[in-house]
Amino acid sequence: MTKPARVRAAELRGRSWLNTGGRDLSLADLRGRVAIIDFWTFCCINCLHVLDELRPLEEKYGDALVIIGVHSPKFEHERDPQALAAAVERYGVEHPVLDDPNLTTWDAFAARAWPTLVVIDPAGYVVSTMAGEGHLEALDAIVGELVAEHTADGTLDTAGSLYVAAPPAETALRFPGKAIELPGGDVLVTDSARHRLVRLAPDLETVVSVIGTGERGRADGTEAQFNEPQGLALLPAEVAAEAGYDLVVADTVNHLLRGVRLADGHVTTVAGTGKQWRMDNGTADALEVDLSSPWDLAWFEGELIIAMAGIHQLWSFDPLARTAGVYAGTTVESLKDGPLDQVWMAQPSGLAATADRLWLVDSETSALRYVERGAMHTAVGQGLFDFGHVDGPAADALMQHPLGLAVLPDGRVAVADTYNGALRAYDPSTETVATLAADLAEPSDVIVLGGKVVVVESAAHRLTAPDLGEAAVSGQHHRVTRKRTKVAPGALRLEVLFEPAAGQKLDYTFGSPIQVTISADPPQLLAEGAGKGEELGRDLVLADGIEKGVLQVVAQAATCDAEAEHPACHLTRQDWGVPIEIAEDGVSTLRLVLRA
Repeated sequence: MTKPARVRAAELRGRSWLNTGGRDLSLADLRGRVAIIDFWTFCCINCLHVLDELRPLEEKYGDALVIIGVHSPKFEHERDPQALAAAVERYGVEHPVLDDPNLTTWDAFAARAWPTLVVIDPAGYVVSTMAGEGHLEALDAIVGELVAEHTADGTLDTAGSLYVAAPPAETALRFPGKAIELPGGDVLVTDSARHRLVRLAPDLETVVSVIGTGERGRADGTEAQFNEPQGLALLPAEVAAEAGYDLVVADTVNHLLRGVRLADGHVTTVAGTGKQWRMDNGTADALEVDLSSPWDLAWFEGELIIAMAGIHQLWSFDPLARTAGVYAGTTVESLKDGPLDQVWMAQPSGLAATADRLWLVDSETSALRYVERGAMHTAVGQGLFDFGHVDGPAADALMQHPLGLAVLPDGRVAVADTYNGALRAYDPSTETVATLAADLAEPSDVIVLGGKVVVVESAAHRLTAPDLGEAAVSGQHHRVTRKRTKVAPGALRLEVLFEPAAGQKLDYTFGSPIQVTISADPPQLLAEGAGKGEELGRDLVLADGIEKGVLQVVAQAATCDAEAEHPACHLTRQDWGVPIEIAEDGVSTLRLVLRA
């Protein structure tokens, strides 16, 4: 392994520590072990993917490896220490976490993207930095070599774990995600942090039955296992009769759809391979396509629509034809309306359908959007970097990372405005937004049950029917604090740096192995250079009169094993949203590393 110049790792500074038993850690506490610093924020689906990618490394290397999560927030709500503590439990984080609300350690390590991973050797030096997800193989190789090297020279010290687990909580539900009303009036809710489905009586408290063992896993049958399940959707009766199951579950972290037969709780995998989507594999067979963090489901115009949060798309699933594929979106993470095959989304996380409209909440753009007649429109929301709690005309209204919604009997759309802790209502007839209830604990879904509005109050571990009315709000407008990269006006050279991993070579079997797609928000930021190409470098021209924006870059490289008799194929893919500002003292070349 070729190491870069030795750079001493920065100190770990923040507000407080979690998962350490009250102990504050320092860089010195990491000495003698390989360390991975994971810069994350709990709203970010890519960051959640990385948490799951790190689990096998934690298990494989034990106390020879210490993972430190550095929580560097995007949204205002994520600065709340109680919200962070809840997220650490919700997502099963089993390593120390530094709360870094002012981005102190983020800046010290020059992080610029969520997630960013930094590998530190047992002597305290940085040996590798990589942005984005999908780095399990590279991390395994680096950590394995460092463990072997420092074991050989006697500098590896594995004396004790730095992780101290928090005591388990006793509640009937733990971070419930989504809910639906069942025939007869019971409610089925995904008990996400306990990896199961819970059937509640109409009083919303009495547990009628449970589906799933409660252990993280992916087993089918009557002793089923789930992995942080979220969305639920009942199939039309005639479809269910032919399909052999009554409802579908978005089994989010397993990257699967699961069919459930309500009569006996039998679970069947109906879509997905269990592998996370990296590229189109050319099949529509539902059991052969890869999915990516399906988060919610809704039956619309004769098919099941999937909020595919992990790749910023909507997909469709036909339970009778047993096919699945893209319904809307390009995988570019941003906010753009238009024909379904051209729109941009950012972590769609909630769906609700009427006869002629499919409503969705796009959580990372804090937007309420809808599909009608083959096109997507935005009702509320201003993009990736603007959020808040503002009522009034929809053009001016703001939300903060909403996750769920429901269409009310009077035609209004009720939105679980998650990070504002509020229930909001959008009225299509007046194009206005009002707050119906406040002081909710991370509401994640809304249903209408027996004429009343019920909210899944996720961080309070319950379903509740809040008193509804016009709640007063402060009208706060926030912007993301992530720093912008200064670039010079006019010509800008963009270079994606890529080298195949050891033992691999670029794969030209299906044409060029390189694909780079560049766009901008706002689109007029780029006078020249937008679009798709097959080169790692591209000359861009920034338009006059625009002071700032976001460059969106999606790069992928196909490789295969160089010498194997039956070579395996690999796809390295990364997307970046790079906030920039135009300045005379800015750089004229922007380099992004695509890590194999």
